[in-house]
Amino acid sequence: MKKLSAAALFAALAATGCASDEARERRAAREANPAPCPNIVVLNEASRFIEFDGDQTLENVAYSGEVLDVTSTCRYFEDEPIDAGLTIDLAFGKGAKGVEGKKTFTYFVAVTRKNSEVIAKSEFPIEVNFGDRPVETARVDIDKIIIPRANETISGINFEIIIGFSVTPQQAIFNRSGKSLKFPNLK
Repeated sequence: MKKLSAAALFAALAATGCASDEARERRAAREANPAPCPNIVVLNEASRFIEFDGDQTLENVAYSGEVLDVTSTCRYFEDEPIDAGLTIDLAFGKGAKGVEGKKTFTYFVAVTRKNSEVIAKSEFPIEVNFGDRPVETARVDIDKIIIPRANETISGINFEIIIGFSVTPQQAIFNRSGKSLKFPNLK
């Protein structure tokens, strides 16, 4: 299979809120004709985003984000490419050290051959307006991820779709460590 550019593989439109009529029709067609879809993986070291202002303590959290849930649909037949779509539920927080009322977070979606190399990866910014609220949620639809197949014997289970936040190396280490922030007032 030829390697394609991320732009060719991801004919994706990420948007919060309402989907277009065409996007709804594509999703309905995928749901009506399901096939073995690629595995969905939320990368552990990128499943959350925590920005500290100082030591890694609850009091020093500026902003945070977390991937809450991911659902997918896909469709393909004969030797056609896999036509996949995702819905990603995200939560965002503004901590004690968060100064701005708005924050742009960046998440990524990558397609890999199962347990192998990345075929394509796209990053998507999402601007969160906290106003006077410390927590916000968002639902993001990525309607069109096209995954080419060499022939009709290659099924969706030969691929993975990986999701996560674009994090710094220090944030990845924090996430990988399994550290948790303790909320002292919760019982």
